[in-house]
Amino acid sequence: MFICRAEAAARALAVIVVSVATTGCALTPDGTSEEMSRIARQGGRYEPGIEERSLPELPAQATWEDVLRRAFLANGELEAAYFDWKAAAERIEVASAWPNSRLMLGYSYTFSGGNMKGFDRNSFSFSPDSMESLLWPTKAAQQGKVALDEARAAGARFRAAKFDLQRRVLVAWAEFGLLAEKARIERERRSLAQLTFETARSRLLGGGMQQDLLRAEVEVRVADDTVRAIEAELASARALLNSMLARAPDAPLAAPTPMQPPREIAADDAALLQAAVDLNPELEVLAHQTAGRADALELAKMQWLPDINPTFAFTGSASQAIGAAIMLPTTIKEIEGGIKEAGANLRGSEAMLRQARRDREGLFVATLVSLRDAERQAALFSGNIVPAAERIAAISRQSYSAGMVGYLDMIEAERTLLASRLTAAEARAVREKRLAEIEALMGVDIETIADLGAGATSGVPFAASHKPGVHP
Repeated sequence: MFICRAEAAARALAVIVVSVATTGCALTPDGTSEEMSRIARQGGRYEPGIEERSLPELPAQATWEDVLRRAFLANGELEAAYFDWKAAAERIEVASAWPNSRLMLGYSYTFSGGNMKGFDRNSFSFSPDSMESLLWPTKAAQQGKVALDEARAAGARFRAAKFDLQRRVLVAWAEFGLLAEKARIERERRSLAQLTFETARSRLLGGGMQQDLLRAEVEVRVADDTVRAIEAELASARALLNSMLARAPDAPLAAPTPMQPPREIAADDAALLQAAVDLNPELEVLAHQTAGRADALELAKMQWLPDINPTFAFTGSASQAIGAAIMLPTTIKEIEGGIKEAGANLRGSEAMLRQARRDREGLFVATLVSLRDAERQAALFSGNIVPAAERIAAISRQSYSAGMVGYLDMIEAERTLLASRLTAAEARAVREKRLAEIEALMGVDIETIADLGAGATSGVPFAASHKPGVHP
């Protein structure tokens, strides 16, 4: 009776070993399905090949939303970051797969004499690959945790790439608009210089001084050179933007005319700073790397657990056998060294994360101060100085028509107006550039910052970091 039960147990174990070895499973950690869902939500636009993907055409008068939307879909670096993220996520099942060892099948045939049946002369054996021990399941599960940490870090790198691209595009767009405004102002200055030259030439015919005419001619030439230089910068800026949008460098692209109104910031400085600390994508990368090294340290400690390789063999119907080979952790120095190395890596990541947090805080505060100063200057010039200069220029033109002021006084008032308009445009452009930098530091679009509320954490859904209607 005992022998029959032993044979039945051996057969049952053989079925289990063979079925597990041939089908396999993955001891994936909690959070894997959520990570795969995030990838699926972000990857719909990138899964089709670039030749099958339709990029949105820009309207004749494009806005920053139009430009940014196309840049997200056209940029190769952002697409590569997405596929790096996807590849890292696919490695979770690879790392946590169990059994991790291939099934080794053995066969032998007995040629000895005796009255034996043909089937009883055949011997079969099943065991894990002798070159790779079968891991204890907890080790495979821990390897999955390390892989999940790396996938999350890759997701954070994708988010960092998205905001870095957004920063570069919005900064280039603001610079493009500023150059267009500069070109308009410098053309007006050139027109004023030409008028001054014509006036000096008329006065020379009436007995005026030669040096006034020469001075006016120099001003015309300098003004014309300035216009040409800015137009060249404008063409360069257009080519740079077109390259970001996967368009021909000389493709037509109209600059914002006039400069678009500034984007609103629906949060105070304290909320912005909190978001920069909690949601910065570069800090998130370091945080996931630190978590991965903590899990790697735990995995290194698990090397003290022995691995067990089960075996099953039978010879025809004559005998059945089960057994196990225990792989003892005798490489003591190697295991201890691995634990110490993992611990040192963890301490290094913790120090890097701590320093990066301080650096990002300082950089964010400096950028925010620059933004607020640009806002102050833009408000001052747009709301006070430019209107005042416009009134002075209008009064000067009326006074000149009435013969109450000289021509040069009127020209000087026009020049003051142009200088005020230029300073106001520069302040607005600086403000938009700093705002794009702040978004990159926060890892959140300024349009969605108010929706996050107080106490936002790095667990905020990635979709919340996208501009409404603008998706990569």
